[in-house]
Amino acid sequence: MNAELTDLTEPDSPGLTADLAAFCHDLAERSKAAAGLLGAVRTAEKNRWLLAAANALEVRTDELLAANAKDVAAAPAYGLNAAAIDRLKLTPPRIKSAADGLRQVAALPDPVGEVREGGTRPNGLQVLKVGVPLGVVFFIYESRPNVTVDAAGLCVKSGNAVILRGGKEAIYSNTALHRVLAGELTKAGLPADAVQLVPTTDREAVGHLLKLGDLIDLAIPRGGESLIRRVAREATMPVLKHYDGNCHVYVDAAADLGMAERIVLNAKCQRPGVCNAAESLLVHAAVADVFLPRIGAAFAAQKVEVRGCEETRARIADAKPATDADYRAEFLDLIISVKVVADLDAAVGHINRYGSKHTDAIVTGDLAAARRFAQLVDSAAVMVNASTRFNDGFELGLGAEIGISTDKFHARGPCGLRELTTYKYVVTGDGHVRT
Repeated sequence: MNAELTDLTEPDSPGLTADLAAFCHDLAERSKAAAGLLGAVRTAEKNRWLLAAANALEVRTDELLAANAKDVAAAPAYGLNAAAIDRLKLTPPRIKSAADGLRQVAALPDPVGEVREGGTRPNGLQVLKVGVPLGVVFFIYESRPNVTVDAAGLCVKSGNAVILRGGKEAIYSNTALHRVLAGELTKAGLPADAVQLVPTTDREAVGHLLKLGDLIDLAIPRGGESLIRRVAREATMPVLKHYDGNCHVYVDAAADLGMAERIVLNAKCQRPGVCNAAESLLVHAAVADVFLPRIGAAFAAQKVEVRGCEETRARIADAKPATDADYRAEFLDLIISVKVVADLDAAVGHINRYGSKHTDAIVTGDLAAARRFAQLVDSAAVMVNASTRFNDGFELGLGAEIGISTDKFHARGPCGLRELTTYKYVVTGDGHVRT
């Protein structure tokens, strides 16, 4: 292999695209070889790397911030809005949070080798269902460089080799983060190719890697809908995905309106550019006269643009008319669609029609209403009297996550260590033969 393709310290090095298909094939082959070794690595060695990598991130914070500054400076040229630039930006607290995430993963039980079910058959055969790694994970993502750390940590702890391909807007940040993470692998006794980065912004690299279903076991796209649809269309391996995060908050007739206001504002405004932020508010007609003017004033104070139905606009003076597209939209910005609904069933119908099966919340003091909402809403997570922002691996006690899946196979919701493994049956006999 050409040295200039294997010893990269800067993204898009000269010569990288000379034979991009061959480079990607070599990258995947090395990951496959690393996965074969990583699956047998002891938990203690994986944890040693996680802790060493966490310390290295903190020690080299200045180096990471300098690389990130290049990406942030270039962000306006890519058309990124304020929320997207916020996702892109690294700060000392965010680097520390990423490092702490690795430490939390180290503290989690190792799903590899875990006996999930088992027993002895009447004929004496012992049958065990044992957790095993998936193999090689190809992770394609946009904007958020801290995801580089989360994905690497989760994949290695679950015994998988990972190929990381971040977006062009974070290429300098991701290159620097990868340099820190990979630098600790062999010191901890792990394969050097367990964590690899695609070091080019050329979109053709993604296409080449998606053709390698014989070497890559799972593709995980995390980003905009167009990226995810492209990966789902071109992949020759299984894809774990969610297309968008059109999350709803429904304020029921029995809601505590003070609680509802706090939840809605948190869900919409705390970090509007993330997939578990609320994009749509549904309000029961019985409380619309009181709640809508109240939440409208609160939205105005937070500079949130409201797009609503006729009943909403009658109660929020500066609300704009909502279109069908607005009710389907993932705005990822300080914009929200609002609709007044006749009852809980109308709210559920709206969510199941327009939602993305990601996260939906109800605010109510009626236990029966909460139970019915949770039963009927077909989403990966349903929140009762809590912000949609809690659909997150850390917040749900799962540790770091590699993404939130709205699929139903093979994982749904926040995907952590266990979701990055599968299982096999180990059957032990004593000279048993079948008659």
